[in-house]
Formats: sequence, C-alpha cells, structure tokens
Amino acid sequence: MQKESILLVGAGGHARACIDVIEQEDRFVIAGLVGLAREVGNRVLGYPVLGTDDDLPSLVGAYASALVVSGQIKSPDLRIRMFQMLKDCGFQLPCIISPRAYVSRHASLGEGTIVMHGAVVNAGASIGSNCIVNSHALIEHDVKVGDHCHISTAAILNGDVWVGAGSFVGSNACVRQGLRIGERCMVKMGEKVIADLEAHAEDASAGYSE
Repeated sequence: MQKESILLVGAGGHARACIDVIEQEDRFVIAGLVGLAREVGNRVLGYPVLGTDDDLPSLVGAYASALVVSGQIKSPDLRIRMFQMLKDCGFQLPCIISPRAYVSRHASLGEGTIVMHGAVVNAGASIGSNCIVNSHALIEHDVKVGDHCHISTAAILNGDVWVGAGSFVGSNACVRQGLRIGERCMVKMGEKVIADLEAHAEDASAGYSE
C-alpha cells in the first residue's frame, strides 16, 4: 500500500526530531517542509524546504496532511498560528506516535499532536490538539493536557494533573498529583510543582519547591 505524503511546517531543530519520529513510525512519506523565506531551497535531513507560509494554500492541493513541527518554549503563539493556518487551508492534521513510545489504548490524543521517543501516556490520560509530548516525558493516569501544550523532555505529570491550554512544562520538571496548571503557564526546567499555578502567571515560582 502506498504511504500518504505529509508536509511539515517549521524547519528548525524540533523539525529534525519530528522527522526522525515520522520516519520511525513509517506511516507517512515526508514530502518536504515549509519554513522562512531564507530557508527555501535548503534541505533538512535530506528533505527540501518547499516554500513559506504564503505557499500553504497552493500546497494543500498536492498534500492532504500536514504537521506543525516548530518548537515551543516561551510562547505557544507561533504553533497556534501555524495550526490554525493549516486548519483554515483544509489540511488534515494526523496524530504522530513514535513506535518507541507507549500510549495506553485507554488514553486519547488530539489532532496534530506528536508523542516522541520514549514518552509514556498512561490510561485515562487526555492530550489536546497540537501538543508536543517530548522524549521520555511521563503523562500519568487521568492527566488532562489542553491544546497547544509542550510537555518537555523527561517531564513528569503525576496522576490527575490538569494542564491548561498553551502551557509549557520544562525538561525534568515534576508536577505533584492532582494539581492544576492554568493556561499559558511556564514551568521551568527541573522545577518541582507542589501547588496550583494560576493561568497567565507572570512568575510561577510561588508554586515551586527546590
């Protein structure tokens, strides 16, 4: 059976990691990437940068599926804009799961979400759309993660944690069971979150413990 082609939106470092996951999953053929004007004509791990955001309406005719592969740390806005642009153009946004990850059959994942190598998503967990569950992240039972979130490398969300849309949980951070992290919060690398964090928190350090 011929594999479907997929277009990747973003051409930076996270795109390289996503390419490896997509290659390993072996469900799609990567047609190329969409990047900045200065990147057009370059190659990323052998795949061509075919155009910019402005070319997406014309590319949808050639490729039905697409995925946002830009990273997210300080703000989710770029990924949100790209995701909405792809939706508006009519692209399908598949969920990508590394064959080296574990996702329970009792968990759910939204469209355009990618689960990277070594990650675990346990039973009853729900991950929204356009999320990154990065390498070796642990999403425990009954966790709820909103749309456009990045759960970074080796981060741990213990059971029944709730993460609001657009939030970032940094590498090796650990969130105590049952806590609520509001929308667009940033949990710093290596932090231990022991209290709820309010949405749009400018300084989330009040919820941390060394």
